[in-house]
Amino acid sequence: MTETSLTPALETEPAAAAGPTFADMDLHPAVAKAVSGLGYESPSAIQERTIPLLLSGRDVIGLAQTGTGKTAAFALPVLSRIADLGRPEAGPYALVLTPTRELALQVAEAFTSYAAHLPDFTVLPIYGGQSYGPQLAGLRRGAQVVVGTPGRVIDHLKRGSLDLGSLRHLVLDEADEMLKMGFADDIEEIFAKAGDSRQVALFSATMPSSIHRITGKYLNSPEEVRVAAKTTTGANIRQRFLTVMHSHKLDALTRILEVEEYDGIIMFVRTKQATEELADKLRARGMRAAAINGDIPQQARERTVEQLRGGQIDILVATDVAARGLDVERIELVVNYDVPHDTESYVHRIGRTGRAGRSGEAILFVTPRESHMLRQIEKATRQKVEPLTLPTVEQLTSSRVERFTTRISTALAEKDLDEVRPVIADFVRTHEVPAEEVAAALAVLLLDGESLTAEPLPEPKARANRNERGDRKGSRPGMRTYRIAVGRNDRVQPGGIVGAIANEGGLTSAQIGAIDIRAGHSLVDLPESLPENVLSRLQNTKIQGKRIDLRPDNGRPGRPFRKRGDGREGRGGYRGDRGPRRDSGRTESKKSFRRFD
Repeated sequence: MTETSLTPALETEPAAAAGPTFADMDLHPAVAKAVSGLGYESPSAIQERTIPLLLSGRDVIGLAQTGTGKTAAFALPVLSRIADLGRPEAGPYALVLTPTRELALQVAEAFTSYAAHLPDFTVLPIYGGQSYGPQLAGLRRGAQVVVGTPGRVIDHLKRGSLDLGSLRHLVLDEADEMLKMGFADDIEEIFAKAGDSRQVALFSATMPSSIHRITGKYLNSPEEVRVAAKTTTGANIRQRFLTVMHSHKLDALTRILEVEEYDGIIMFVRTKQATEELADKLRARGMRAAAINGDIPQQARERTVEQLRGGQIDILVATDVAARGLDVERIELVVNYDVPHDTESYVHRIGRTGRAGRSGEAILFVTPRESHMLRQIEKATRQKVEPLTLPTVEQLTSSRVERFTTRISTALAEKDLDEVRPVIADFVRTHEVPAEEVAAALAVLLLDGESLTAEPLPEPKARANRNERGDRKGSRPGMRTYRIAVGRNDRVQPGGIVGAIANEGGLTSAQIGAIDIRAGHSLVDLPESLPENVLSRLQNTKIQGKRIDLRPDNGRPGRPFRKRGDGREGRGGYRGDRGPRRDSGRTESKKSFRRFD
């Protein structure tokens, strides 16, 4: 799981201290105690305006970007009402819908953190890609809050394992993303099952016509809360990015730090575990690094920050939550080792340097599949992030030789050599070996496996392309092209395909390759060896209400994939990549899409 917590107001917003505190917001004492225990006093703009409305029972439309504190804006009032009213008689008290499994897990973790002082509180994430057993068991035990993706929620409603008869709160988080992914019908069905007595909170970054239709049909006199994200970065911060494969990030980082000198450095990663792993690897390479994350006691975190401030360590590896409020003057460089989840987090991260008029630098590592996030950052901050060029092999080799010869010069000037000098002289005389050879042997021992000569870092692998006609040039290694039985005629969009496959197949975005939408079907690149249970789930997955019947694409004309001897006969249809039938009298147009995540 990723760490999640209350999100404070952006530094570019009016100072939160001038407004109300969480203590002023009429939260249940047990919820307020959890908030205080997390170290937060002042709500962000979306929290300040939304929490009182939800506590009063109003339906709410919250228009705000990701990263402005939306999760706490709906979770805190829901938990306060749970604490006030006690455990519901049957079924969940609240249902939160999210577009992806990752967000479902993040929201569920947030509820757990904010309910730390609520006795017997239970929250259950339900999403595609996980077996039904644990979810069914959790629903039977009676989860008070269910957080799920629309497709899996619908599955449980049809099975009868999820009953919304006692539902009091329905939350749609990132509603615009769910609609883009093709979940409109599922959301309408969930509203129909949820009854009329529930309170609705809908959060969205944008307000397209599809959102207007849902709010007009299902929300009761909603109050609209609109919070504009102000994502600006300091002009005194030099921002650079490097496109690099994930497996080569550490080598790239090491090469940069070999040539460019910085005082204090903070590196951001996404997970608690990654902070420890990266700090260990940096220490193994001779750097003075330490990790801070939410699992480390507050006293130990403060001690580590003091070590950074005092120069005992040079590199701090942190998560967003653990580094919140960090202000150390000697931080000259911020490294986004992992791409942040949103543009606001990026602004918060790099704001750790370049404070009080000082200059600072920020480096962003981007894998080829994350290039869209770079574009979002530049658009949101209205600033260009310049490309970073790695040091050349010659520069690295020269830097390593210079550092090594400096160590020799320091030893000659500062160390007592009287004890070892006669030993070396005796070795040279006895073994008849030139002194230069002995010195070289000792140098190899001193280097301990390190090389003075640098090797070039492999270039990031380009994604598979298509030629000018839209034909596929072949999948990436380890990937295979699959065919699904929905296409342009079904008004399917790339986002709908990605959402259905990711949520129901349990795949990550990195496992979903190029998508090619055609008239009567679509082609999508997925891992070559899909487990049987995943393939079975995806065959029965529906997009726009139609079963996609996912199968490996064999490129044969007019026939869906069939195993030898399975008795199924194909009829008509599209001729794979070989174009339309010559006697069809028309040419079928093709529209190709490239995934950009």
